[in-house]
Amino acid sequence: ALAYYSDLSALVRIQRSHAARDPFADATKGDDRLPAGTEDYIHIRIQQRNGRKTLTTVQGISADYDKKKLVKAFKKKFACNGTVIEHPEYGEVIQLQGDQRKNICQFLIEIDLAKEEQLKVHGF
Repeated sequence: ALAYYSDLSALVRIQRSHAARDPFADATKGDDRLPAGTEDYIHIRIQQRNGRKTLTTVQGISADYDKKKLVKAFKKKFACNGTVIEHPEYGEVIQLQGDQRKNICQFLIEIDLAKEEQLKVHGF
């Protein structure tokens, strides 16, 4: 099972452009607090649709990660549908069908995309 997650984390990471990079850029991001390349918090919210139907939204994942590949991994792992939408205020937001808040938290921690302190879960 562990090899599966390491393959997924490799799948999720996006290759940076071949432009010259500052080798010390990651050192200035305060890696004692947060993983390099992530924003302060990843917000996981739930929205009520109609009846018992809900949507889970994930916002705040760094632009270094390909969100479409993340959605593909979420859909496969959680057996739900999902998409990436462009929000005017929040940028790219991941939407998943159903209440996937706990699943997303566990998954992001398992693949080392986020630390538990970074995840903010909202909703009832």
